[in-house]
Amino acid sequence: MSKAIERVEMLNIVSPGHVVRVEKAKYDAMKDALLAAVPEVEPGLTVAEIKARVLPLLPDHLFPGGAKAGWWLKGVQLDLEARGLIARKNTKPLRLHRT
Repeated sequence: MSKAIERVEMLNIVSPGHVVRVEKAKYDAMKDALLAAVPEVEPGLTVAEIKARVLPLLPDHLFPGGAKAGWWLKGVQLDLEARGLIARKNTKPLRLHRT
């Protein structure tokens, strides 16, 4: 039998009450990289700037060549916003900072 994949609930600030269960290892890796990349001070960084900082921090065995990193980045970003760990500055383009 194969080993069961551990899952974690991912929230979404845009859709309150909507929960998605995702692979914990990938979620944790992206969360750690995202929190390391997002500055504490306003106005923060754009999502493109954050992605450039996040990609080198991701383990290659979970995100080979950055595969699927964009989806995970957006999903974890929305989750961390819902949990109050990061906040958006409503600018064009959107900027994020830690709370």
